[in-house]
Amino acid sequence: MGLSVIGAGFGRTGTLSLKGALEQLGFGPCHHMAEVFEHPEQIPFWKQATAGAAVDWEKLLAGYRSTVDWPSAYFWRELAETYPEAKVLLSTRDVDAWYASFSNTILKLIAAKDEITVPPVRAAVEMGEPLVCTKVFGDRADDPDHAKAVFRAHEAEVRRTIPAERLLVFDVREGWEPLCAFLGVPVPDGPFPRLNDAEQFKALVGG
Repeated sequence: MGLSVIGAGFGRTGTLSLKGALEQLGFGPCHHMAEVFEHPEQIPFWKQATAGAAVDWEKLLAGYRSTVDWPSAYFWRELAETYPEAKVLLSTRDVDAWYASFSNTILKLIAAKDEITVPPVRAAVEMGEPLVCTKVFGDRADDPDHAKAVFRAHEAEVRRTIPAERLLVFDVREGWEPLCAFLGVPVPDGPFPRLNDAEQFKALVGG
């Protein structure tokens, strides 16, 4: 079946909530970093992709209907080319709030990776470090001004690259309506998922 939705937004832009929403709307399973924690057999393939090796995306993402979050979000351009019929979701949030969340969760987890006692989680974090810290932020993720500039430049590049009719720039605080309109599905009953705020992050990774 292949991907129907490709997430291009950075981690800590409501991606776990978006995963829950997409799965509720019938676009699941949705690939998110949480899937790597649960399926460590994927780690070698993501390492190869990060190193620049050719990737059989249809094999790696077989069975998934959507993607959000790193690691897949780093490869948004390749995925958009591989799945030309898929729509692209750029999850976003206020850049200062994003950096505060990113530095308090992902960066802290990476800094403490040697203390992680759950092997699949540690392996996933070790896989994600070169992708996020080096590939995305040029080994300057702990520089707030630089990281925020990278965030803004990334969003501008996605907007420039993806045709407007194929792209939704989406803040999860907007709720169901714009997402459902973009995907052409009915608005479900019940609230939009609110998952993985900073307080839930440690539980997600087994901390």
